[in-house]
Amino acid sequence: MTNRVVLMGRMVADPELKKTKDDVCVTTFRIAVDRNYVKEGAERATDFFDIVAWRNTAEFVCRNFVKGSAIAIDGHLQSRQYQTKSGKQRNVTEVIAETVCFAGERKTNTDKDTEHS
Repeated sequence: MTNRVVLMGRMVADPELKKTKDDVCVTTFRIAVDRNYVKEGAERATDFFDIVAWRNTAEFVCRNFVKGSAIAIDGHLQSRQYQTKSGKQRNVTEVIAETVCFAGERKTNTDKDTEHS
């Protein structure tokens, strides 16, 4: 069986590096991906995808990408359930990034460059 996702889009916001209780780096972020087709008389539609990156990949994303950066992601889909504080059951489907690459001009943010050096 195959579970493979390849996306190219733009960062919706600056990524934020976090650490788990076990000191493992993780970041979650969202990308906007324009659809290839446009209905006549309509604007181009955009899809938004939630991405999770772990360890070195998370550090790479937080060090090199900012809001608006073009990004290419190769990974797989993962579904999970969790319970909210109010007790409601939620289902989430995310892309787990395995490989992340630049997909356009590299944008820099000097605060981020010094933060992770």
